[in-house]
Amino acid sequence: MTLLARTAENLFWMARYVERAENTARLLYATSRISQMASVHPEEANDWETALRGAACDQLFFALHGNATPEAVIAFLAFSDDNPSSIRNCLRRARQNARSVRTALTSDTWEAINGSWLELKRIDTHDFSPRGINRFIAWVKESSLRIDGSAMRTMLRSDRYWFTRLGLYVERADTTARMLEIKSPLLVPRAERVGGSLDYYQWTALLRAVSAHSAYHWVYRQQLRPDNIADLLILREEMPRSLASCYANISDYLEEIALAYGRQGPAQRQARKTIGRLRNARISDILTEGLAEFAQEFIAENNRLGAAITEQYLS
Repeated sequence: MTLLARTAENLFWMARYVERAENTARLLYATSRISQMASVHPEEANDWETALRGAACDQLFFALHGNATPEAVIAFLAFSDDNPSSIRNCLRRARQNARSVRTALTSDTWEAINGSWLELKRIDTHDFSPRGINRFIAWVKESSLRIDGSAMRTMLRSDRYWFTRLGLYVERADTTARMLEIKSPLLVPRAERVGGSLDYYQWTALLRAVSAHSAYHWVYRQQLRPDNIADLLILREEMPRSLASCYANISDYLEEIALAYGRQGPAQRQARKTIGRLRNARISDILTEGLAEFAQEFIAENNRLGAAITEQYLS
């Protein structure tokens, strides 16, 4: 028996919104750390404008606000009701989707989502001090881990679970690709920029934002290098937030759904095509052809997959 399309859609988007909330918190963390270093290239956009681009809401922000000050951007990305992708709105929508399909979730998963929303309502949304922001970011990450962990530990491995994982990995792939796009100047720097303390600090902040600093040293066992960082975030399947890891999981879960439902479709074919391309790619070729261009193409491809999943299963 297959899920109703509406139930699958709610599970898919519940997971996407939880992941988006965590990813936005990670983006705020990276931006706050990097912005503490004075820019040596004043002709470039400031770090907080870059954060808005990474969250894909820069146009909405500038339509509503003036300058991209730290306080304005943090408020917009974290708490604003005017921003559909703010952390507050993401957790609100995740709870709404979960509530609509409460019987498809375990009690542990529902309580983790509902509890996070109730906790958020008690958080001081006006504390923009570094300590206050860091405390809030840590809480968002902890809440996401609690929700994700409850699903992994308690949900039956069936289409209900597979659709939540699809939502998580489609959203995660999008975020990693956007971060690669906006941070491509750090990873493909001009010759005169390479090797200074500013580069090292920014590379470290980027890796810590995706919980990959220790992983980098375990994999490469050498000092930070931009080509290795790009390799880790794109092609290394053992790295949970890499594009290759996301698509390996997406492909596996789509195959599980196809097996359970007895039919393949465009979503499965597109996912296999993408993971095959990533597995055959070399980071040197990607960097030569242009990291930003690669990331932009990947974002468009990931959006097409999301549309294919929607058409095939969620509508």
